[in-house]
Amino acid sequence: MNEPVVIEAVTVESLPGIRDYLAELLRETVNSGDTVGFLPPISAEEAAAYWNGVRQVLGGGGRRLLIARRADRVVGTVQLDLAQQTNGHHRAEVMKLLVDRGARRLGLGRRLMEAVEGVARNERRTLLVLDTRQGEPSEGFYAALGYERVGVIPNFAESADGTLHTTVLFYKEL
Repeated sequence: MNEPVVIEAVTVESLPGIRDYLAELLRETVNSGDTVGFLPPISAEEAAAYWNGVRQVLGGGGRRLLIARRADRVVGTVQLDLAQQTNGHHRAEVMKLLVDRGARRLGLGRRLMEAVEGVARNERRTLLVLDTRQGEPSEGFYAALGYERVGVIPNFAESADGTLHTTVLFYKEL
């Protein structure tokens, strides 16, 4: 299994063909305990519905979606949500960086982040923001990529057991 990983943009037209792969990646991520806005267990229907919603936002022009593909398998994804306010056309939010558990620690997350930053530059976005749960490995990952920690919001997200967790906010100027 030495096929190269290719990072590519997803369009409104191409998303239906990979939706099930993306839904399974989301389910694997959430059901293994990673925090990306959903509580486990996430059903196949809920995951598919999420990606159907992403397709609508893509169609409206407010989002960009990248995937990492190895052969016919989606092994990672990241999104860029473009601020639509007239005073915010310079900024965007990085969302839902997901990497298949079997493809982690191979630099794929870094490649996806570099690619999404390239998309942001092409869209003339000079400020990126993102958030992650405090204490997660992603906190150090984003800092290592040059994202500046702005601060924290306590009790921001709930876990499956009802525990409330602090979220860390980051930004990066491109």
